[in-house]
Amino acid sequence: MDFRPIRIDAAAIAQYCGLFQACFPGTRVFTPEYVSWLYAANPDGPAVGFDAWEGDTLAAHYVCVPALVEIDGVPVRVLLSLNTATHPDFQGKGLFTRLAQMTYDAAAAEGFGGVYGVANANSTPGFLRKLGFTLVRPLEARIGIGGLWTREREIEPSFRRTWSDASLAWRCANPNNRVRAQAAADGLRMFARSVHAALPAYAELRTGGLPVPHGMEAGAVSPVRLYLGLQPDERARYWNYVSIPQRLRPSPLNLIFRSLGPRTLALDPKRIEFSFLDFDAY
Repeated sequence: MDFRPIRIDAAAIAQYCGLFQACFPGTRVFTPEYVSWLYAANPDGPAVGFDAWEGDTLAAHYVCVPALVEIDGVPVRVLLSLNTATHPDFQGKGLFTRLAQMTYDAAAAEGFGGVYGVANANSTPGFLRKLGFTLVRPLEARIGIGGLWTREREIEPSFRRTWSDASLAWRCANPNNRVRAQAAADGLRMFARSVHAALPAYAELRTGGLPVPHGMEAGAVSPVRLYLGLQPDERARYWNYVSIPQRLRPSPLNLIFRSLGPRTLALDPKRIEFSFLDFDAY
């Protein structure tokens, strides 16, 4: 088995799309346009990851994408753990774990301070036991009406994604699901298609003056909304949003984190600012 860093040229992206089709038959998510957008167009940097090859056969693939965050007020370059795929002929050989560890070692050498992800109930134990992640906190999954009505308290989040004009425009331009925005007094209100057209995914982004990305202005949107994320405990109220019962969720989603590099970083689960914008749900 030969292990190589991922590539982001058109030929490699076509091979990745072929692997995704072999692993997830019938999926319409992994088009060349989407994978190119995700891997190559991110203003925070190109994707980082490794492939496993058996001769001319792509056996497995693992990739993370760079992101800029603040951890306890300090800017940190991190990775978002995303796509993993192992060809059916090569499953059960521990390739994902090996590719992931190679990715994290390479990322640490490049100066990334950590890697975060959102894992479901099935994948969370593997990330914790085999790859050294910690479980930060399960995400809130709620349905409500209007804004979040958070308490007006100045709290420094332990974890918060930071956006530039370019990175926010890139995130909104997801070719599979455009994100729309409305300007508000304290930032932006963000909307994306979710499981139903009348139930958009919703996030509130305190932007510090960032404008609505060009061409991404939201028109009329449903007042009933899906919130998937976290707010610092001292700010969160959720009085107009009800929690979705566990039995009605496809799977609980967990925020996980692993520190990389010489300085150990830890997240305070009571002070997390996180939304659907910060991972690939919508």
